[in-house]
Amino acid sequence: MPTQPVMTPDATEAPGPRSGSGGSDFAQLTRRITAEGLLDRRHGYYAVRAGLVLAAFLGGWYALFALGDTWWQLGLAVAMSVVFAQMGLLTHDLAHRQVFDRKLPSEVGGRITANLLMGMSYGWWMNKHTRHHANPNHEERDPDVAPELLVWSQRQARQASGVARFIGARQAFLFLPLLTLEGLNLSYNSFRALRSPMMKRPVLEGVLLVVHFVAYFGLVFAALPVGKAFVFIAVHQALFGVYLGCVFAPNHKGMMMVTPDMELDFLRRQVLTSRNVRGGPAIDSLMGGLNYQVEHHLFPSMPTPALRRAAEITREFCAEKGVPYCETGLFRSYREAFAHMHRTGEPIRSGG
Repeated sequence: MPTQPVMTPDATEAPGPRSGSGGSDFAQLTRRITAEGLLDRRHGYYAVRAGLVLAAFLGGWYALFALGDTWWQLGLAVAMSVVFAQMGLLTHDLAHRQVFDRKLPSEVGGRITANLLMGMSYGWWMNKHTRHHANPNHEERDPDVAPELLVWSQRQARQASGVARFIGARQAFLFLPLLTLEGLNLSYNSFRALRSPMMKRPVLEGVLLVVHFVAYFGLVFAALPVGKAFVFIAVHQALFGVYLGCVFAPNHKGMMMVTPDMELDFLRRQVLTSRNVRGGPAIDSLMGGLNYQVEHHLFPSMPTPALRRAAEITREFCAEKGVPYCETGLFRSYREAFAHMHRTGEPIRSGG
């Protein structure tokens, strides 16, 4: 398939919506998607995928004791970082009801994979991620671009102070090192969120989190001497954070930032702020289907195996409507994201 033009990340204006007798642009696209059955559940696919991830999870803990007191355990720590990240991607699909139609089994499955097996609060993450989907790359409404340690627009950079100002000036170089702390950040925010009034099941989530960490530390320290146990945990958690960060970073970083004065219809709000990453089955598996970020944001409940075909339809539809559709290779997506972070920190470096 020919490569589509890449949208300029600095674009600040978007084509307006076009609608006629066929309804809004998004309604027209939805009819095409629905006609091919791309929103139908794929229970067989998810049964196999969940089975493989769970088998790898249990196999990893068995290997921890089978290997014993050896530095080869660091190789297992690397492998387990991948397994935990894949558990996170499965949680993501459960949260979006890609696996089950109904809310209850989705929440039960999500709390098992997130809280119990992975050590992250399902309720906290779900709330945050839902707000992100509603307003991707919106400077004031998307929690994923809130100016905490990093800044995502030059306006945020000019307002930054303290640690955020120090890091923001160097964030393109510090981004990967900071990702090694993302596992710790997820755990910290998960426990902190238990006190939030927005948490629906704080006691249940708290109990599951405690069970996870008691089992996690108990198993590692039971299998390894103290020194090796600490190194195993450090490597595992650091690479887990890097993996997750590298999966999510290409999706929106470097794409159009939305300001309060911009008016965009649903289709353009999702397409213009999202980037797809080209690749075959290997990229699809490593990124859990999130490399089809445009289609995922347009149709969050669409099962992962349907996204490739949906991308073909959406790409063609956007060309018909004159809507820029961004699609790059994996390494180019990282170059664009890092270049954006460097540009964003310019006002701090120049004293602005």
